[in-house]
Amino acid sequence: MLYIGLDLGTSSLKMLLVDEQGQILNTVTLDYPLYFPQPGWSEQRCEDWWDACVKGIPQLLEGFDAAEVAGIGAGGQMHGLVALDKDDNVIRPAILWNDGRTADEVDYLNNVIGKAKLSELTANIAFAGFTAPKVLWMKNNEPENFAKIAKIMLPKDYINYKLTGVHCCDYSDASGMLLMDVEKKCWSKEMMEICSLTDDQMPKLFESYEVVGTLTAEAAKLLGLSESVKVVAGAGDNAAAAVGTGTVGAGGCNISLGTSGTVFISSDSFGVDPNNALHAFAHADGGYHLMGCMLSAASCNKWLCDDILKNEDYAAEQVDITDEKLGENRVFFLPYLMGERSPINDTDARATFIGMSMDSTRSDMVQAVLEGVAFAIRDSFEVAKALGINIPRSKICGGGSKSPLWRKIFANVLGIPLDMVKTEQGPGYGAAMLAMVGCGQYASVIEAADALVEVASTTEPDAVLQAKYQQQYEKFSRIYPALKEVFPLLK
Repeated sequence: MLYIGLDLGTSSLKMLLVDEQGQILNTVTLDYPLYFPQPGWSEQRCEDWWDACVKGIPQLLEGFDAAEVAGIGAGGQMHGLVALDKDDNVIRPAILWNDGRTADEVDYLNNVIGKAKLSELTANIAFAGFTAPKVLWMKNNEPENFAKIAKIMLPKDYINYKLTGVHCCDYSDASGMLLMDVEKKCWSKEMMEICSLTDDQMPKLFESYEVVGTLTAEAAKLLGLSESVKVVAGAGDNAAAAVGTGTVGAGGCNISLGTSGTVFISSDSFGVDPNNALHAFAHADGGYHLMGCMLSAASCNKWLCDDILKNEDYAAEQVDITDEKLGENRVFFLPYLMGERSPINDTDARATFIGMSMDSTRSDMVQAVLEGVAFAIRDSFEVAKALGINIPRSKICGGGSKSPLWRKIFANVLGIPLDMVKTEQGPGYGAAMLAMVGCGQYASVIEAADALVEVASTTEPDAVLQAKYQQQYEKFSRIYPALKEVFPLLK
C-alpha cells in the first residue's frame, strides 16, 4: 500500500508519496502567497491551500497506481485561525502563527484573566501567535465577521475538512490554541467562555493517528483517489516533524530549523514549565512534550540573502565563513524579525545587528545571522536545563539543517551531538507515518518510528569551539535585555 504525507507550511504545501517500507517514492511542492496587510500582520487564503492540494496530489501520483493509496496524513503550520460560516465557507483570510496584531488581546489574557489562571486552564499562557488571542481580536475588531463564525479550526484541519467533510482537530495542534485543557485533552469550557465561543463552534478532537473519516466523493474525484482512502487527524508541524525524526516516547529532543525554529522535548507524562517560557503541549504519539518556539529561524537567513544581499545561493554566502572565524565574530544579530515567542514573549522585539565596524564584512553579517538563530534556540535550552531536563543529544531537521556550517554552529553553541535522520522530510514524513498507524500498518507511533527512522549522520561538538561559543552566548544574552525598553519606541 501507499501513503500520502502532507506538510502544510507557511510558504508551500509539500506532498510525499511513501510506501510500506517508508521509502519516499515521489515528492511535489507547490507554493502559495503570504500576505502582510499591515506591518506585523501575516495572513493566507485557505482556498490557496486546498487548490495546492487539488493540483499537487494528482502530480504526486503520476506513474503510480492511485488505487494503492490507503491513507493520508497532514502536518501543518500551527495556531492559524481558520473561521467558517454556517455554510462552511471561509469568512476571512487565515490569521497565521507569525502574526503579531494581538498585543492588546495577549495583554488582556495574561494580565486581566491572569497567567496563573491561563496555565491552570490550558497549561500555557497567551502568546501573540496563539489562536485564542486571534479569536478575541476578531471579536474586538471585526464583529461582523465574528458573528458569522459557525466553526473554527487550524490550517491543516481545513485540508482535512475538505478531504472528509469532518470538522476535526488533533490534540497536538489544539494544544497551541489556548483553548484546550492539555492535561485532560478536552476543550476548556472556561476558555471558550472567555473567548465567547461555544462547543458547537469547536472541531471534534482526535489523537493524531486516529482516522477521522474517508474521502468524500467530491474530494476523491478531484484527487483521482478512491473514496475508501482513510484520513487521519494529523498533527501540528512540530509534532509531525518530531514523529518523522523519531522523537517519540520519553526523553527525545528535536530541533527544527524551518521558517520558525523549535526545540521539541518529548515525554510520556504531562509537565509544565512554571514560568511558561516553554509550551506544554500534547504530542502526536499520544504523550506530551515541552516546546520552545522562535518565530524567525531559517527565515532570517532567507531574508538576509534574498531581500538584502539579493542572492538566493545560500551556500555561496557561507563559503567565506571558514573554521577560524567560528566563535570569533564581533557582529551579533537578534533574530526577532516578527517579534519573538519563546522564551521572551515580546511582540515588540525586533531584529538587530550590533557590533558593526568599518571592517565588518558581508560574511560577518551572514555568520551573525546563523549564530543569532542558534543562540536564540539555546535560550529555550537554558529554560529546559533550569527545569532539570537533561538533553544529551538532539535530532535536527528543517531546511536550515541542510547547511553543514549551520549544524556545526548549532552543535557547538548547544554543546551536544546533533543527529540528521536519513529521511529529511520532517512534518510530511511524520504525517505519512501517522497515516500508516491509522491504517494498521503499525500498532503505534513509537513502533513506526523504531521501524522507519534511521540516523544518517551526526555532527559532534568540538571542546575548543564550544568554549568560544559559550563566551559568545554570554555576550548575546546581554543584548536583548539592554534593548528591551527601546523596541516599543520603534513602532
